[in-house]
Amino acid sequence: MTASRLVIRTVRYGGVWAGLLAVTSLAKAAAAILLPAVLGRAVDDVLGGSTALLWPIVYAALVAVSMIGDAFSELAVGSSTANATARLRHLFTRHVLGLGPCAGLPAGDLTSRTVTATADTAYAPSAAILALTAVVPPVGGVIALLLLDPWLALTFALGLPAIVALLRSFVRDTSAVVGRYLDAQGRIATRLVETLVGSRTVAAAGTAERETTRVLEPLPELAAHGHATWRIQAATSGRGTLAVPLLQVAVLAVAGYELAHGRISTGGLLAATQYAGLGADIGPVIAQLGRLARARAGAGRLTPVLEGPAIAYGSAALPDGPGRLEFRRVSAAPVIDGLDLVVPGGAAVAVVGRSGTGKSLLAALAGRLADPDDGGILLDGVPLTALDRAELRHAVGYAFARPALFGATIADAIGGDAETAARSARADSFIRRLPLGYRTPPAEAPMSGGELQRLGLARAFAHPGRVLVLDDATSSLDTVTEMQVGDVLTRDRRTRLIIAHRVGTAARADLVAWLDGGRVRACAPHDELWQDPEYREVFGA
Repeated sequence: MTASRLVIRTVRYGGVWAGLLAVTSLAKAAAAILLPAVLGRAVDDVLGGSTALLWPIVYAALVAVSMIGDAFSELAVGSSTANATARLRHLFTRHVLGLGPCAGLPAGDLTSRTVTATADTAYAPSAAILALTAVVPPVGGVIALLLLDPWLALTFALGLPAIVALLRSFVRDTSAVVGRYLDAQGRIATRLVETLVGSRTVAAAGTAERETTRVLEPLPELAAHGHATWRIQAATSGRGTLAVPLLQVAVLAVAGYELAHGRISTGGLLAATQYAGLGADIGPVIAQLGRLARARAGAGRLTPVLEGPAIAYGSAALPDGPGRLEFRRVSAAPVIDGLDLVVPGGAAVAVVGRSGTGKSLLAALAGRLADPDDGGILLDGVPLTALDRAELRHAVGYAFARPALFGATIADAIGGDAETAARSARADSFIRRLPLGYRTPPAEAPMSGGELQRLGLARAFAHPGRVLVLDDATSSLDTVTEMQVGDVLTRDRRTRLIIAHRVGTAARADLVAWLDGGRVRACAPHDELWQDPEYREVFGA
């Protein structure tokens, strides 16, 4: 999807409000075209001694149409932009979450695109409609001049190439500058999020000033691009403003000549002067083209992410089974190469290895949080890639070293039978000490790293699936709590794949998969492997 195609697609997101904007804008444009002609006829009638009020009444009605159109246009612009912003943010957010860890961009940059780039792109419906309808009065003015007198239209046409060149230059320069502005804005957002995540480290190290300088380093560039945008618009508007009186003077001179020779009336002269101004008034066109350029620049920030292929799921369902996991000749950059491993259904298998041997990557592969570059992974005989998304997510549950909690309350964040799961994870006692117990919002619950891990474990225990993957999920627990949670895991009847760093965790598992050199060096009970000095060195023993 290109940026232009996304802009066109966004125009449809304006909904019924975009239709209302088109109607009101066309009504205003029609009124603007008719007003000079009606005014000219009214002047001719007055000069001819007529006292009829028809043309003044028509003129007043056209002014009323223009005023009502202005009011409804403002409402339609705001509402269509809001509709388009909501649709774009929904589309973009859903796609980013569909990409998962494969999105490949920092959180701050993605946040900037989700908030700012979508809002800029959402200008497309109103800007496109207003840009098209803004062309109607100038075109109508040229046609009116042609109907009044061909020489007037010819005189005006001599200045059109300069106006067209001015508009083309404006669109080209504005699109480029706005794109660079949004890039700089994204870099600031990325650095700010990074610093906020590590705010405690910044405070402890006393590096707030240095971090402020680092975060705001792109600010001068951002300001320069912002000023450049306004300079381009000011220069274009200035040249356009100069073109209008020059064209009017030229048309007025020819119109005066035609009046002197009796080929047009006094009212026709007045109308011709106004139509010349109408035909050369490119200010509204410039304003809307500027908004379109901004919308296209915003779309240019969204399309690279939207082009990223989201994880494709199949439609297969799992048969009844114990949760047997099979890794067949699996390779995944940068560390796993031709790995074979069978995790028996209902067994607890601890995965151990030195740092950097791919333990967490193996955990991610087990539930398709990542896909291998080669090889296959099967759950109860069905390839993970063939499974329906809901089926896979129901079958495989996770607990992480640094879990993120989502939900209105602690109970929501755990899910299922929250209290039973919390007791299994040894989290019930500290949850009940919170201000609202299980009804406490996660953001209002001060927790240590170990307490947060226990909530992550509780969520995993509450998961109803047949496979449980623990990616270093007990690393922040004290020894006693870790042993208590380990006992619960031992009694669990699901298949458990446990990334282990402690000897006790490996000792309690049914089997230990020892990773070394991108493959499984051995898969056996801990007691057998402990006889190997190199295995003991994995734990620093």
